[in-house]
Amino acid sequence: MILDLLDKLYQAFLYQDRWRLYLDGLGVTVSITLGAICISTVLGMVLCLMKLSKYKILRWPAQAYIDIIRGIPVVVQLLIMYNVVLLNVTDNKMVVAIVAFGLNSSAYMAEIYRSGINAVDPGQMEAGRSLGLTKTQTMWHIIFPQAIKNCLPTYTSEFIVLVKETAVVGYIALTDLTKVYSAIQSKTYDAFGPLLIIAVAYFCITKVLSIIFARMERRLRTSDRR
Repeated sequence: MILDLLDKLYQAFLYQDRWRLYLDGLGVTVSITLGAICISTVLGMVLCLMKLSKYKILRWPAQAYIDIIRGIPVVVQLLIMYNVVLLNVTDNKMVVAIVAFGLNSSAYMAEIYRSGINAVDPGQMEAGRSLGLTKTQTMWHIIFPQAIKNCLPTYTSEFIVLVKETAVVGYIALTDLTKVYSAIQSKTYDAFGPLLIIAVAYFCITKVLSIIFARMERRLRTSDRR
């Protein structure tokens, strides 16, 4: 049984240098994730500030955007972006995927930021204003640093979720890790080997992210105690 398992793994990974396919797929997955997280980190903050604004003309569009994006499956948004929105703009599937996942994740990021800001004691704003700081200065120098610490665990979770959500990019014919499974399974007629390999790959990515952000959290807690 062990020999049979090893043979399946050999056929799925080493035979004819098939590991190169996994490496290419990993590159696609990581590239989409990093590009999307950059978009969502910035756009999410903009949406958060719009939603927290006292002006309805800013609050309502932000709320509508968040509700719509969170109410539609990400794979449907990906297909809409590919077949409708960016159809005549670009034929670069990687760009389409990054934009689609970035816009999707930004709605969740906005809520993460909002919850982090709301978790800061309201007295912090009053204290900053009493020191002569403007509202913007108080938000930037006092509220945001504390909000970031509050947001970090949930931000980490969203980052990890984004990695796993990219597994649907095969719908627009991008060869990511999951798509590599289909390609190799069609050659080996065995599902277990390639599935085990991509499962381990996804686990390693998410575990590394968890370790990185856990260290960041510990450093921030250490700075709080100084």
